[in-house]
Amino acid sequence: MPKQTNKKKRWKWLYISLAVILGAAAAFIIYWSVGIYNALDNFSDPEETKTPVDNVEATPVPIPEWEGKERVNILLLGGDARGVDEGEAARSDSILVASFDPVTKKAHLFSVLRDTYVNIEGHGRGRINTALTLGEYPLAMKTVGDLLGLDIQYYVYTDFEGFKKLIDTIGGIYFDVEKDMHYTDNADGNRYDIDLKKGYQLLDGDKALQYVRFRHDAMSDFTRTERQRNFLQAVSKELQSTWNIINMKKILDSVQPYVKMNISVPDMLKLGQLGVKSHVASTTQIPPMELIAEDRVGGASVIGISDEDELRAFVQMTLEQDDTVPTPTESTTPVDGATSSSSSNSNSSSKE
Repeated sequence: MPKQTNKKKRWKWLYISLAVILGAAAAFIIYWSVGIYNALDNFSDPEETKTPVDNVEATPVPIPEWEGKERVNILLLGGDARGVDEGEAARSDSILVASFDPVTKKAHLFSVLRDTYVNIEGHGRGRINTALTLGEYPLAMKTVGDLLGLDIQYYVYTDFEGFKKLIDTIGGIYFDVEKDMHYTDNADGNRYDIDLKKGYQLLDGDKALQYVRFRHDAMSDFTRTERQRNFLQAVSKELQSTWNIINMKKILDSVQPYVKMNISVPDMLKLGQLGVKSHVASTTQIPPMELIAEDRVGGASVIGISDEDELRAFVQMTLEQDDTVPTPTESTTPVDGATSSSSSNSNSSSKE
């Protein structure tokens, strides 16, 4: 009889312990979910895509809606707010488009050269990075979308400090810096000087910003945009780690003061799920080297496009590619009947 009593007590404590563990887990999930939702809610400001009220002559720029099943495209803007007065739009220092296919779970990253000379609706032709200052986010979205032949539904904007904060909050990024990088920037009291050594290393926010900003080499913006795409891939992988998913509320809270976007909370949650399930199939420069026509406007050098229709066809072709899939092995049969095979490594679609 005593043995049965002891056995019942052990089972009783096991149930109690299990209930406590499950209760604590449920409480954490609820806390995490509510915290994530509230953190995301601080980002959402769909009103920012409207035409500025102080510009009564401006034509409202329509923003395509995402239904959740078709391709979704997000304009990623890195701004340089140095020397810009409060309330004024910053310059587009970096312009990228992340394109996701909810069916194939393939993501493609395009970086647009900021000196690309394009048509800006209502303003004639100009450098593509001026669209943000001329018509804020809606015009920037339409200008880049027209160039690529894509409907851009969302934008995300951050400045130098927001980028640094993100990298610091996730603990830095291990990355292979391909060469020594040095540049002295006398603006802002040398706050943004660049001094990096070649080699694999942990880049904190400051060093990461130095890496993605460096363009003082032979190919200038061409190699800089490639570095940005490669680094953002590394950041994307790090954000998909279990630890950073658990710490997502902390990450969101840390960058919130520096980020602007037009994504509602429900769409953020859908995009977050899509992002975790997707993989980066390719990264590409726009315009590609073969379609660049160097030109000069007012004595200044700009990047022209030899054929805009061909550029949009190039974008559609790129969206069908997946550089993570190995190139099929090619087999040949010699005269003596022996079979030999050779395989070739797949190359990234990005070009310097």
